[in-house]
Amino acid sequence: MRKALVVGINYYEHCSSLYGCVDDAHAVKAILERHGDGSVNFDVQLFTGTGAADTVTRSQIKDYVEKLFSDDSEIALFYFAGHGHIESSGGYLIASDSQRGDEGVSLTEILALANDSKARNKIIILDSCHSGIAGSPPTSSSNAVLAEGITILTASTEDQYATEENGRGVFTTLFVDALNGVAANLLGDVTPGSIYAYIDQSLGAWEQRPVFKTNVKSFVSLRKVQPSIQLDDLRRITEFFPEPGFQFPLDPTFEPEMKGRDDGMPDPDPENTRIFAILQRFNRVNLVVPVDAPHMWNAAMESKSCKLTVLGEHYRRLVERGRI
Repeated sequence: MRKALVVGINYYEHCSSLYGCVDDAHAVKAILERHGDGSVNFDVQLFTGTGAADTVTRSQIKDYVEKLFSDDSEIALFYFAGHGHIESSGGYLIASDSQRGDEGVSLTEILALANDSKARNKIIILDSCHSGIAGSPPTSSSNAVLAEGITILTASTEDQYATEENGRGVFTTLFVDALNGVAANLLGDVTPGSIYAYIDQSLGAWEQRPVFKTNVKSFVSLRKVQPSIQLDDLRRITEFFPEPGFQFPLDPTFEPEMKGRDDGMPDPDPENTRIFAILQRFNRVNLVVPVDAPHMWNAAMESKSCKLTVLGEHYRRLVERGRI
């Protein structure tokens, strides 16, 4: 069971309105509900504050956060987009009816609920100002206190604002892109770690900086997309490269094109061309490189070889150990 509570608040009764949080929440809901192949992923509960007749109150957020972390689900994910507040007593998420900052939902309370939860994986994602304080006690903001299985990903540090651009939160736009597949590994899995790496690389040193805190033994996949390479092809990597450092020999029979062949060159061999097609797919995802040749085509036509990259050797070991 994979549960997600998604909250986006544009309308505030006692402070300035925001503009992109509701759209951000809808985008996160849509991407989490289904895997890339359309199969069911998260069961999402959505709350949005769009106006005076459609608010998200402090009590609603507290009640549903408690409910989210109340059972032993595989993943319990909480996403919030809206105003954040920080003071000496800690950080807060501001609800539509909050009259002042410390009348929001305490991040310390949210973390306590997550720490006590029996859910195997607790994911907290915050697109709000000063959200980087999440997970750190107010008395010692430099130290995070996370129970096993908790991951926190925030839009900015505790000293920064989370910005909107073109009607959307900068952080959430990158977060949704990551879930769409740009942060997927070769197996098609998008993990919290790969999401953070993508967002971190996308934001410059002078922009808001995302914060990532975790206490896990292994990353969980938040969404699956189409793998960069078919698993049946990937599992053949040990067939072509049976040991570390092995160089796979090539010759003109591997290249299917007749163009560019010198007189006396052998014709393409159907079995070899099928193998070469897989090796070229390996090359396109940085698993294989030609040896002493600029391209795989040259390596074949000049009877040279190809070898695994460092990434290729990593996946060769995974296949060899039966982990793929």
